[in-house]
Amino acid sequence: MTDRSKDLFTLINERMHSLSKGHKLIANYILSHYDKAAFMTAQKLGRTVGVSESTTVRFAAELGFEGYPELQKALKDLVRNKLTSVQRMEATSEVIDSDNVLERVLSLDIERIRRTMEETSVEDFNSAVDKIVSADTIYIVGTRSAASIASFLSYYLGLLFPRVKLVVSATSSELFERIMRIDEKDAMIGISFPRYSKQTVQALRYAKDNGAKVIAITDSQNAPIARYADSLLIARSDMASFVDSLVAPLSLINALIVAASTRNLDASYETFERLEKVWEEYDVYEKNGEF
Repeated sequence: MTDRSKDLFTLINERMHSLSKGHKLIANYILSHYDKAAFMTAQKLGRTVGVSESTTVRFAAELGFEGYPELQKALKDLVRNKLTSVQRMEATSEVIDSDNVLERVLSLDIERIRRTMEETSVEDFNSAVDKIVSADTIYIVGTRSAASIASFLSYYLGLLFPRVKLVVSATSSELFERIMRIDEKDAMIGISFPRYSKQTVQALRYAKDNGAKVIAITDSQNAPIARYADSLLIARSDMASFVDSLVAPLSLINALIVAASTRNLDASYETFERLEKVWEEYDVYEKNGEF
């Protein structure tokens, strides 16, 4: 088995002197073109450097991996936060061509949801729901592409609970002004996926330092916000071209909202009965059949 404490580049460089000629070709290609290699099959990687698919598979074993998929996962985990938007487009063009975009992207998203089901801790999920329903104030932080699902979560939790604060992207000074009163009675939900936002990391660290309960929604136990989490929820968010796929994180957030609403059904029913009356009185929604 490979040493998990070492990143892939370190592992390759340490083994380089003992590799065969064919394996050195693969190693050098990975070191020079990691952004493309991460998305190549064993067959395509072998063909690119001029060796057989079986040689590529044996290279993975030589490094201590159980197989090529495990090597590829290690490479993806290593490079995900390093790729620029241009590199993302170039890399994913290796696995998505213009003739199968719809099928391929939807299939990948289905796989991300399946992996999220496997990797998310039920214990952490239930713990996160406990923290949400018991919090005095719920702070929600998510910037850049994560801002959309942070806003979605804030909207629905705001219907269920009286004190929900969406901390929108701001300067560092404004960020701390907006969360300065957070304390042990409160909870903060931080949402962050590659490329990770420094602001979200800073907000969760501040919340943790001030005794608040911290819920982190991210893609890996090694993500920067994971170290501050009391409840860590893992959702797969691999990239689709320059776009971050947020299908699995949004599905996880849907589950959080539903679970929070069912913890006190009587209160939820009462809340939505009042909301329906308000919506009706102020003509919020278009009525079915009326145009």
